[in-house]
Amino acid sequence: MRLPRRVPWQDLSELEQVCSWIYADENDLQAKRLAVNRLAAWKAAVPLPHALESAHAVLSVILQDGTSATSSSSLSLRMSYASAIIRLVNGLVDPLQLGAYARSINSIAQQLGLPAWFVELRHAATHEDLPSLEVLRDAAREAMGWLLHNYFLPTLNPSTPAAPAQPLRPLAPLLKQYKTLMKATTRDATLRVTYRAEITKNMREIERWIAEAKVASASAMGGGAGWDDAQEDGDEEDVRERWALDQLADVLIQRGMLVPLSKKKRVSPGQTGLALPRSALLIWTPLLTHLQSLHPTLPLYLVSAITAHLSRPVPTSDGSAAFQAETVSLTEDAPKADPSYDLCVASWAKWLVDNCTTESADADEAEDIRESAIVRIVSTLGPDPLTSGSSKA
Repeated sequence: MRLPRRVPWQDLSELEQVCSWIYADENDLQAKRLAVNRLAAWKAAVPLPHALESAHAVLSVILQDGTSATSSSSLSLRMSYASAIIRLVNGLVDPLQLGAYARSINSIAQQLGLPAWFVELRHAATHEDLPSLEVLRDAAREAMGWLLHNYFLPTLNPSTPAAPAQPLRPLAPLLKQYKTLMKATTRDATLRVTYRAEITKNMREIERWIAEAKVASASAMGGGAGWDDAQEDGDEEDVRERWALDQLADVLIQRGMLVPLSKKKRVSPGQTGLALPRSALLIWTPLLTHLQSLHPTLPLYLVSAITAHLSRPVPTSDGSAAFQAETVSLTEDAPKADPSYDLCVASWAKWLVDNCTTESADADEAEDIRESAIVRIVSTLGPDPLTSGSSKA
């Protein structure tokens, strides 16, 4: 169970008051001092969200800048401003370095909607000469504006969306490219060496997509820039991981992915039970094995996506399923029964249950995953005494 999120304020009116002190009048240093003092008191009582930690750091420097003799403390101010901006960027980007392969800071910042020049300023302040005081003052003002639109306003009014971030790129083209490469190598074994590097690169791109999906999960689930991502219980599976694997599973079970577009390729000749064609296994087993080694619970999400599909009412010629559904589609694009597709995804579910323990280093964990997959299949597709049994099972 995910524990309740701990916040420093007693109610949102306290956070609204702090926001008012900060943003009501840009030149009111006394109000900003009240905000800094309140944030410092909160910080002494409970760890602050990174947004408030950053606001406290930047405001403290702004106050220092407004009351100090600039000519004698220019270097000190520049270092303080640079430190606050560096901590803002690092605190946003570092927790989102997710997955087996590192992503560039630029790509994560772009996905979060963070101004690109903040990343450049961070690099310059860390590895080159300190930027000028004027540039750092501009950065501090823009940073406070970014925090207003990406943290304070969405937190105070959840119906107010955060500033739009970069949309998640589609996964289907990456999977199609992988499928094309693997089909070529299965047809001609001499191409395996030729395409090995390209296949490895493609698998890494798919893993990077999962990392990008984790970043995108905050806005997709109604959050801001991922301020509340941390799980207080270290044993809890990351909510971002769950969302990303859900999206991956939904795309994998689409026609043209794990299930071939050609109906003749979905089943083996003379097939009577749940078995996958050898060609499908040769194409997709390397990718599934690779992803499962990095995300051990992936089979659960695939099984859930498959059982969700198989548990939908079956369209019949007399329209009985339509009457059982809550809504009736009057368009010609309404889903139609596709027995070969259902048989193929059911075969994948069986294969996942039989093979989900293969790549796990922890035998107990692997057996737990296998049992959970079986439970999901039985609970979703098993007989229900309260219904007439209209599922595809």
